[in-house]
This record gives sequence, C-alpha cells and structure tokens, in this order.
Amino acid sequence: MIESADQATRTAAREYHHGRTPAAWAGSIIAAVAFTLGAVAFVMGPNWTLIWVAAVLLVLSLVTGGVLRRMGYGQS
Repeated sequence: MIESADQATRTAAREYHHGRTPAAWAGSIIAAVAFTLGAVAFVMGPNWTLIWVAAVLLVLSLVTGGVLRRMGYGQS
C-alpha cells in the first residue's frame, strides 16, 4: 500500500494539467508579443514590415509550442 501511494505521487508530480506547461507558456507568451507587435504596427501607419515580423513570430509560437511538447515539456 505504501509503495503504490509513493509511486502514484511520483507519477502525478511529473504530469502537467490545464495548460500549465512550459510549452504552453512559451507559445502563449510569444503569441501575445506577436499580437501586440502586430496591433502597434497596424496603428502606426500600417507599418508592413512590423506586421510581417509579427506574423512570423506568431508562426514561431506555434512551432515552439509543438517542439517543446514533443520534447516532453507539454501535456501529452
């Protein structure tokens, strides 16, 4: 009984839930920066160079989240 409770505790400690994973945080932060940059660039004129940089950052956020998830830093 004690061994199974200890094993269950160790297993639960390794699992992440509800999007509280390094992969989710990294992807969300990069996406938030991309949307903020895109909004500021659109208001500034629009500044097409910064809008394209924001678009690239948004795609990069998806790639970052996917790569980190495959590396084991996301919810499976």
